[in-house]
Amino acid sequence: MTKREGFPSLQGPNAAPKPSAGPEPAAAGLSGIALVVVLTGYALSIVDASIVNVALTSIGDNLHGGSAALELVVSGYGLSYALGLVLGGRLGDAFGRRRLYAYGLTAFTVTSALCGLAPTIEFLVAARLLQGAAAAMLVPQVLATIQAATQGPARARAIGMYGATAALGMVTGQILGGLLVSLDVAGIGWRSVFAINVPIGVAALLLVRRIPATRADAKPGFDPVGTVLFGVTMICVLAVVVAGPDLGWPLWLWSLLAVAAVAAVALVRAERALEARGGSPLLSPSVLSHPGMRRGLAAMMPFSASFGAFLFVYALIAQGHFGFDGLASGGVLMPFAAAFFVVTLFTPRIAAALGSRIVTLGALVQGTGLLLLALVIWLGWPHPSLALVLVGIGLFGVGAALIGPTLFRTILADVPPAQAGMGSGVLVTSQQMATALGATVGGTLYVSLAGWLSTASATVLVLALLGCFSVTVLVISLKLPDPS
Repeated sequence: MTKREGFPSLQGPNAAPKPSAGPEPAAAGLSGIALVVVLTGYALSIVDASIVNVALTSIGDNLHGGSAALELVVSGYGLSYALGLVLGGRLGDAFGRRRLYAYGLTAFTVTSALCGLAPTIEFLVAARLLQGAAAAMLVPQVLATIQAATQGPARARAIGMYGATAALGMVTGQILGGLLVSLDVAGIGWRSVFAINVPIGVAALLLVRRIPATRADAKPGFDPVGTVLFGVTMICVLAVVVAGPDLGWPLWLWSLLAVAAVAAVALVRAERALEARGGSPLLSPSVLSHPGMRRGLAAMMPFSASFGAFLFVYALIAQGHFGFDGLASGGVLMPFAAAFFVVTLFTPRIAAALGSRIVTLGALVQGTGLLLLALVIWLGWPHPSLALVLVGIGLFGVGAALIGPTLFRTILADVPPAQAGMGSGVLVTSQQMATALGATVGGTLYVSLAGWLSTASATVLVLALLGCFSVTVLVISLKLPDPS
């Protein structure tokens, strides 16, 4: 269902696309180097979502930015990133995934340099918006390429590494950001958190031709109505999630959810009508109706929300109560990172033995880790055992490693290779939205509860909420189809 496409050489950041010289020889799957190259771009996009957090104080002091502007430095990237993912995946299906990946990575590298050179806070906000849009162009091509160029055990291993990159990137960003700001590399201060992307991006671009070139057999048509309705839905939901905590949840902000609901209903009707006429909708209802995708996304939402809430609330506790700086608080998450990475290496074998029940096992392990953390904090506060806290964090990582990659495979299992970009765009958008929503809900709940309860009680109640998310994933996992 896919074909190989020619790819114009990149002669610089502003190089324009040139016509393809003709089809390439078919590539034999996805080589190890090709997988590293596509995952490098994905890792940069994930790391940049969090690496800037520990540099905000320095940015504010240097560029004289207020709290609202600094919030936009963080949320602006996430907004443009989430908004463009589905469209980016669709463009990859139409014009070639390797081509869009390379253009996206080029744009990401250039905008990273612009962020590092920003002379004013307004310039930095604009560059971050463009950086998020560039990430939205390249990220959907990663899973789409894996889906189109691999199968069987090779696909399971590649998606496992994709899952590991997603989780480790979020943790690494916090650690790396703190390290770079602390070291003050070359005396450039906070600018190093953006400058580090440039040599890595250039190195990946030099190897981009190692990626197999795939695209849909027939170029999908453009869906202006679906694109507009999807954009309205996303903007309204993201505005509530991002702006709610800072604005104090005013009534007019909640009204945006009603607008989002109306736009979503109109989107579903418009996409069904377009597909019935033989058109090419932005979000294909027939693809989204597959049991694997439908149930997998249903499990992915609480899983990602739990992950986002856990990392955000942990950062509040570590830096607020224990007095850790950004580097130290990130370092305490190393058990999570190590457990996730190690377990991911064996996930394909476990999945081969357990099938979709690996998600059930992961939910049980993750729930056990949350229960242990709740007990340790409740019984040991204000000086809970650090060793037991690390064990609980490690168990949370083990559960995430069992759940995440398997859900990725389940969601994409029924997606035709010709629509791999659209499918991966939907998956990553859902993941990003749920992670942001989890961080917002978890953080707001913790801050609210800590205002009239003890810190220990507030923490335990938030952990109980995350435990409910794990139970939800467990229940859904009982009806998940086998991703193989």
